[in-house]
Amino acid sequence: MKKINIVKDSRDFEKVIHKGNLYKNQLYIIYVLKNEKPYYRFGISVGKKISTKAVVRNKLKRRLKNIINKYKNLYPICQDYIIIMKRSCLEKNYQELEQSFLDIINKIIKEK
Repeated sequence: MKKINIVKDSRDFEKVIHKGNLYKNQLYIIYVLKNEKPYYRFGISVGKKISTKAVVRNKLKRRLKNIINKYKNLYPICQDYIIIMKRSCLEKNYQELEQSFLDIINKIIKEK
């Protein structure tokens, strides 16, 4: 994932979470908000409640970034996505994480 496609500023996170549309499934909570930029951006949050070990949280983030990169042609431009991973992500393998992510992204695309 390129740096331009990452939401890092906490103000941007708060804006998307408070004003964006909410989508949920078993593994993810995704907030979506239209932005004024000519590209999409993703923010990923894995809380300490999921695992107190940073190694585990970073592994989940790396997997999700890889999935996002793999399907980068699916996302509509001019949107910010904030993804919050749930605790149930710990028990899932890569294929299950990927399938769940695709399901929720397809749901978002159909509603737009």
